[in-house]
Parts: sequence; structure tokens; C-alpha cells
Amino acid sequence: MDLDAVRELFDGQLRQAAPADGPGTRVEHVDGVVRQTGAADDWNGIRWSDLDASTADAAIAAQIRFFTARGRAFEWKLYAHDRPGDLGERLIAAGFSAEPEETVMVAPVRVPPTAAGLSDLPDLPEGVRLLRVTDAAGVELMVDVHARAFGTDSGHLRHRLLSRLREEPDTVVPVVALAGDQPVSAARMELPPGADFAGLWGGGTVAEWRGRGLYRALIAFRARIAAERGYRYLQVDASDQSRPILERLGFAPLTTTTPYVYGS
Repeated sequence: MDLDAVRELFDGQLRQAAPADGPGTRVEHVDGVVRQTGAADDWNGIRWSDLDASTADAAIAAQIRFFTARGRAFEWKLYAHDRPGDLGERLIAAGFSAEPEETVMVAPVRVPPTAAGLSDLPDLPEGVRLLRVTDAAGVELMVDVHARAFGTDSGHLRHRLLSRLREEPDTVVPVVALAGDQPVSAARMELPPGADFAGLWGGGTVAEWRGRGLYRALIAFRARIAAERGYRYLQVDASDQSRPILERLGFAPLTTTTPYVYGS
């Protein structure tokens, strides 16, 4: 891959020309930023900015006023190549809190990055099966996995998945791994219309099932669907724990991203 060209394509499609990521959300281009707004359980925040040292502080203040007037906490999703170079410091000074940095990683869908092929499903542990989620009962299985895997409230995940499956089912692929009838791992894939990138999100496995190949299996399951749907790349915002696994599968680092959060 020509990573510079892929990064330019990524910025153009998923940030500058970002579609709304769910029913009831709206994307706007205003004051040098691309922002998304929605209900409290939707993702609210800044996806792209075109700022410099003379405009950054005013733009930050404008977005704080905009979101707080609507009672919304929001996220400024900052990438390592965004400008000005001290934008993160300016966000902290304005009252944002930085969450852990993640690595944006990409792999080609149609050109297998490993000898076996990224979409080749590995052998699952005995008694485990993968289920594509299409209804509210499946969503509850995913919410259960995420609550146990991450120890956080997953009400926002329930809201977003139910809305998408009801109104835009072709844009999301949720999947859960079941050991018997017990959900033990789950993830989803975002399929933005007209884009070249399918996004892999939310991969989580309960503690007692980690290290048994479920993360890899969920990637392969979704990669196969992305290939069938004609997407060129898989994209992941990888934590320090998942980055080594993804590198072994042929994913390459594109840039890093840090969520800066305002409000609670």
C-alpha cells in the first residue's frame, strides 16, 4: 500500500466528507470543522478540522458553546497529522480531557495480507459459533459482552445498534461469538455508503475467553463480508493490546488518533 495515498483517501472520505453515522444524526461543515450532532446516546463530536494557529482557539470555543448549549458532551477526534501541531494542547487548555491514544491501522480487503488470506476463518474453539446480529435479542447479547469485557455501561451501544438495524441495516454488521448459548465475544463493522473503507469497531472478549482466537475470527468474519460488498480496505482504531495482533494479520499503521472529550 501507498500509505500516504491511503491516508489522504481516508481523510477525504471518512473525515472531510463524512456521512452521518446513524439515524437522527447530522453532519455539518462550519467554522473550519466537520461536526456530527445527534441524541445524547449518539456520537457527538468533531471529525475533521482545517485550522491554524490564528483560528484554532476561536474554533474550539465555538464548538464548546455549540455543544454545551444543546446539553451534549462531545469528542474532538484528533489525528497526529492534524494542524496546528499544538491542537491537543489547546484542547486541554480549553477544558478537554485526553483519552488513550490509538493507532489507525488499515489492510487491503481484496489483496490478502497474509498467505492464508485475511478473510479465511480460523478454526474456532470447540462449541463456539459466530452469529450475525440482526435483531434486538442479538443486540442484547452484544451489550452483555461489552459490559463484561470493558466494565462500562453499554446503553449507548444498544441505542445505536437498534437504530441502525431498524433504519439503516445495510450500513452495519454486528456479530457475536457464542459458546453454547453464552455470548463471549462481540464486534461490529461500519459500512459507510460510497466509501472505500469498512470500519472494524468494538471488538471485545470476556476475560476467560481471551487468547483463544476469537478476535481473529471476528476480523475474518467481517473481512469476508466487506469483500463481498466491494470495500477496498479494512480500518481499525487499535489499542496497544490489539495492535500487535493486527500487525501479524497484515494491518499497517496509518496514523494515530486521540479522543479529546468535553463534558460527561
